Amino acid sequence: MAKCITCGVRLHPERARKYNYCMARECQEKNATGLTMVAVGMNKAADELLILDERTREDLASGKYHDQRRGSFGTSARPPAAGAVASPVRPGRSPGPRPAPASARTRRAWTQRQERLALLYNEQGLRPDEIADKLGVTSYTATQIILAARNRPKR
Repeated sequence: MAKCITCGVRLHPERARKYNYCMARECQEKNATGLTMVAVGMNKAADELLILDERTREDLASGKYHDQRRGSFGTSARPPAAGAVASPVRPGRSPGPRPAPASARTRRAWTQRQERLALLYNEQGLRPDEIADKLGVTSYTATQIILAARNRPKR
């Protein structure tokens, strides 16, 4: 017969299947551990709450959960694939416009602080019009901030 690891009391056979401690308050406080929960953003209306166990960890790592508010779960944009190559130019076609040199680029209409805040708000799932209200810019500018940051290569 199984016994409580704290006080030595015999455990009920059904309890002994899952636990090695009894229901006494002292034993519960000493041995019981809480569950870790994770909120998975599924859509604009609600998040799904899951118990973070090994299976859920594997599902998150495999990309099973996709937040429709963002490019992928947990980030504002999906990073480019390792070793990704630009699509080849078809014969007789121009490769498209080339970016202007850094000295010829125009000054951005937002500050570095506004950009950091816009990205944080976007990570939280706010829409561009909500971000614009918080930053005091137009919705167009808020969208441009987010797009510019997503398209900028990481340093």
